[in-house]
Amino acid sequence: MKIVGYETFLVAPRWQFLRIDTDEGISGWGEPIVEGRAEAVQGAVTALMEYLVGQDPLRIEEHWQVMAKGGFYRGGPVLSSALAGIDQALWDIKGRYHEVPVHELLGGPVRERVRVYTWVHGRDNAQHVEDAQAKVAKGFTAIKLNLSEALPPIPSPAQLHAAVSRVEALRAALGDGIDIALDFHGRFSTAATRQILPLLEPLLPMFVEEPLLPEFARDLRRVTESTSIPIATGERLYSRWDFRDVLPTGIAVAQPDISHAGGISEVRRIAAMAEAYDVAVAPHCPLGPITLAASLQIDLAIPNFLIQEQSLGIEYGGGNALLDYLVDPDVFSFADGHVERPTGPGLGIEVNEEVVRAAAAEGHSWRSPVLRHADGSFAEW
Repeated sequence: MKIVGYETFLVAPRWQFLRIDTDEGISGWGEPIVEGRAEAVQGAVTALMEYLVGQDPLRIEEHWQVMAKGGFYRGGPVLSSALAGIDQALWDIKGRYHEVPVHELLGGPVRERVRVYTWVHGRDNAQHVEDAQAKVAKGFTAIKLNLSEALPPIPSPAQLHAAVSRVEALRAALGDGIDIALDFHGRFSTAATRQILPLLEPLLPMFVEEPLLPEFARDLRRVTESTSIPIATGERLYSRWDFRDVLPTGIAVAQPDISHAGGISEVRRIAAMAEAYDVAVAPHCPLGPITLAASLQIDLAIPNFLIQEQSLGIEYGGGNALLDYLVDPDVFSFADGHVERPTGPGLGIEVNEEVVRAAAAEGHSWRSPVLRHADGSFAEW
């Protein structure tokens, strides 16, 4: 079997899909994307596929090594995300060739269903509570929210207390039976993080995500040793080498993104490294259905899985875009806060190519928002 061609598709709301074709009629799908930089990743996919066309798609590890290291310059979000989408598609082909789900090729499932969480949104505490209660009524047992808007390096007492009050309102309304995760989104400085974590400790968050920007990862130990709250990070780390320096800092949860961190092949290795440090894995996934399907394959195969992010309920998605690209959306039916183990071959989904092509005809040019502080200076999104 040989790879004979490929296509990329820029589709709303901010995603990119990849289809790789073989001479035996088996095609695989992947999702190579950096949100806001889709065109750059599209170019990197084109460059990598120059090597891959004509190759045997089943030699995944050989191809991963060549594509990751053979260009001399390596790593970073664009190259790693292009490689990630290609890797997903190759695993999809291999699973379809052997007529088994990818997790069967990774050693078989260690669980029968995967716990997922959803996002809550609102302009004030009352709206957050209302949205959270609606999500819980749908069966979700864990929610996540952005804790604050843009913050100065040293927030005022009013800003800190306003952020904490969001969680207080949710905990009072939901009780202790629902997990609440908090995303700092890199908006807090190291000093601000150390200010607010003690105020949040009595509310028992499931974890605090990305309390520091990735360039300050060396300071994570100062944060983890200052709080009892589990610390999570990793959506902007792209390889096992990036995680090598973070895992010993005392984080509780690693969050590699299967469309950024080298695909199924690399995230499996990152998960194994994390296990050696007693660190759980909660894959980052505010993306499309192919990324989610690939993430579920990893979730089913690793022992230190915690919980899975998914993009239903994220406001940018515009309704059910995640499901619109699937022939059978029921594969992502959530019940009691879980999704059942997919048993279809490959990634376990069937992409609706007609819908994908129609969406790609319109394309998108999504860019990350640029936020400003009150004084007009740049603020972290």
